[in-house]
Amino acid sequence: MSVAVDEVPGDLRMARRLWPLMLASSVSLLPYTVFGTFLVRIAHDADTSAAVMGGLRGLGGLAALAAGAVLAPLLDRVARLRAAALGLVALAVASLVGALGQFAAMAVFCALVGAAMAVVHPALTASAADRFGDGPAAGRAATLVTATGALTVMLAAPVVALPALLWGWRGDLVVTAVLALALAVVFWVRPGRVLPTSTLGYLASYRALKGLRPLLAVALLRTAAFMGYLSYLAVIYDARFGLSPSAFALVWTLSGGTYFFGNLIAGRVVGSGRVRAHHVVFWSLAVSLVAIVAIYFTVLLPVAVVLTGVLGLCHSATAACVITLMVRHSGEARGTALGVTGAAVNLGTFAGAAAGGVGLGVAGLPGAAAVFGGITLLSLVPAGMVWRSERSR
Repeated sequence: MSVAVDEVPGDLRMARRLWPLMLASSVSLLPYTVFGTFLVRIAHDADTSAAVMGGLRGLGGLAALAAGAVLAPLLDRVARLRAAALGLVALAVASLVGALGQFAAMAVFCALVGAAMAVVHPALTASAADRFGDGPAAGRAATLVTATGALTVMLAAPVVALPALLWGWRGDLVVTAVLALALAVVFWVRPGRVLPTSTLGYLASYRALKGLRPLLAVALLRTAAFMGYLSYLAVIYDARFGLSPSAFALVWTLSGGTYFFGNLIAGRVVGSGRVRAHHVVFWSLAVSLVAIVAIYFTVLLPVAVVLTGVLGLCHSATAACVITLMVRHSGEARGTALGVTGAAVNLGTFAGAAAGGVGLGVAGLPGAAAVFGGITLLSLVPAGMVWRSERSR
């Protein structure tokens, strides 16, 4: 039963209905969280360098991009949660393969996790939105699920590091596989809506997204700027302030925390109708343009820390609003829209890191500031187009 268009349930009411999806969103982030947290140890066990092992993450990005682009329309043709179940099974297989610890096994792990996440995430967010119809509550439900995933990354220490003291990083991956399989069984047995949600043809599903191209451009460009900046955040704090790894971990937690709360709060206020999503998208990107350039030039640690928090808030708010607008305007191509958005996000992640690396290599921190500032400035163009199209609706 869907809620009325103008009724947006509170967070607790939504969470009671969505907790299995929220749990699955968290579990789907565990493999890469383990990989990132124990990268040095994993590289040592595989008898390779951390740089080489970390580079395998690129395989996951390519796999996610390919899977997201090819499989997106299928999310409107099968039961959403059964699609998520298949993705969770792939995630479990990847985790068990990764637990072998060999270099080849980790390559398979990264590629398979990337492909699995390209299916799991849009299937979960689309399923969450489906439970609340087509009104503001649908977008709020989708952002609540994505915010839960961000919380997992923020709580990396208690979620993966403390248990690893008992059974090591391999044990973390085995436990992840068990959780993923258990959720896959639940979703397969109780898939919710089993009829196709779309009557569009495969290519017609992509054509239905024509009016949403500016939103896709915002998703790609803002991800390239933010994830590229995060790739070199440690460089800023090391070069400017000589922060130790343990002290920088606090900065990383701050960034993750502000991203989580920004996503949660933006989804809530936009879902309630108190604030227009397209306004948040444009002004958040405008503020982040100033912050992302300033953080590369400040020589005051407190200012840098504040700017780190501001960037987390602004980009998470933009991400929440993009999902909200996608859910609101995609109609029967909802699964396709969210799947293609996921593919754009993955492309942006690796394009941003690559572009930032070039800027950093050519001109140091000012070069990186120019790259990420330029990408953010460019994102304001499609953000303005989104504003214009929303005013005409």
